[in-house]
Amino acid sequence: MGRGGAPARSGRRVRALSAPVRIGTCSWADETLTKVWYPSSVRTSEARLEHYAARFDTVELNASYYALPSPDAAAAWARRTPPGFVFHVKAFGMMTRHPVKPEQLPPDLRGEAETDARGRIERPSRELRAEVFTRFRAALEPLREAGKLGGILMQFPTYVTRKQASLEYLEWAKERLGGDEMMVEFRHRSWLEPEHADATLSFLRSLGATYVMVDAPRTQARNLVPTVVAATSDTAYLRLHGRNASTWNVRGRSAAERFDYLYSPEELSEWSTPLRELSSLSERTYAMFNNNGRTAGPEGPIAQAPTNAEMLREILKGAGVAVTDSPRSAPA
Repeated sequence: MGRGGAPARSGRRVRALSAPVRIGTCSWADETLTKVWYPSSVRTSEARLEHYAARFDTVELNASYYALPSPDAAAAWARRTPPGFVFHVKAFGMMTRHPVKPEQLPPDLRGEAETDARGRIERPSRELRAEVFTRFRAALEPLREAGKLGGILMQFPTYVTRKQASLEYLEWAKERLGGDEMMVEFRHRSWLEPEHADATLSFLRSLGATYVMVDAPRTQARNLVPTVVAATSDTAYLRLHGRNASTWNVRGRSAAERFDYLYSPEELSEWSTPLRELSSLSERTYAMFNNNGRTAGPEGPIAQAPTNAEMLREILKGAGVAVTDSPRSAPA
C-alpha cells in the first residue's frame, strides 16, 4: 500500500451497494470560514452551523481539542442540524497525550496535577486522564441520543512513536471510550513506514479502531506519515490537510498558514478510485478537508476547505462514485 495506490482488500468482501461518500470540513467555525465563507448576514454561531448543515451533512468538531465540551452545547448542536447529520469530535488534548494548561480543565480538576516550567500539565496521573475521558464522553450524550455522534478523533502528536508503550496506551484509550468509535490519526512516520504499516493496521483492526488516512505534503519529514490507503473498521476516514510543504514545519505559523493549500481538480481526482473502492468495502466513508486557509480569487478570497469539499463532491459524481448530495439540494 502506498500514496496514491489502490486500497488493499485484506480479504474484505465488496458490498453489493457502495455506501455513499460523505464530505465535510474539519470545523464549521474557524477564522477563514467566519470571515470569508459565511455570508455577512450569517453572524451568530447558531446561524453558522445551520448554514453549514444546509450544504454538508458531516463535520468535525475542533473546539473540543482545546476544552471539554458541555452537554448543553452538544444538545444545541443536535437541535440545529437536520436528521442524519454526523459530528465527528476531536478528542481533548490530554486524551491524546498533548500537554494542556490547567485553565483548559474544569475548575474542580485544575489542582489535580503538577505543571512544568511552562505552566503545562504534561504528565497527568492515569486517574486524572481517566476522569477526563469520562467527562468528555458524558458531555456528548445529547449527540449520541440523537444518532448524530460519529467517531472520536484521536489525533496523536508527533512524539507518540510506534513502540510498546504507545500500543498499550491505545488499548487503554479504547477501553475508556466505551462503545464510541475511536478514530486514530498518527503524526509520526514510524507507524506507517513500509516495514510497520501492515502491523499497525492489523493492530488497529484487532482493537476495533478506525484508521485515519491523511493527504498531506509529500516529503520525508518525520511528522508526515505516508498516505496509506486502507480501512481497519466499518468506517473509511480520510483527512485532507493540503500539500503545502513550505509551511508545514515553519515554527510560529498559525494553523491557517500551515494548512494553506487549495487542491487542484487533478489532485482531488487522484482520490476517485481509492474512495470508490473504500466505499464498496466499508459501511461508512468520509472525506474531511482540513486545509483552512484562503486563496485569492477573481471575486475575492476563497475559503479552501469548503471550496475543495464541493469540488470533490462533483469530481466523485462525475467519476460515478456514490456520494451524498448537498442537503439543500435534496428533495423535500
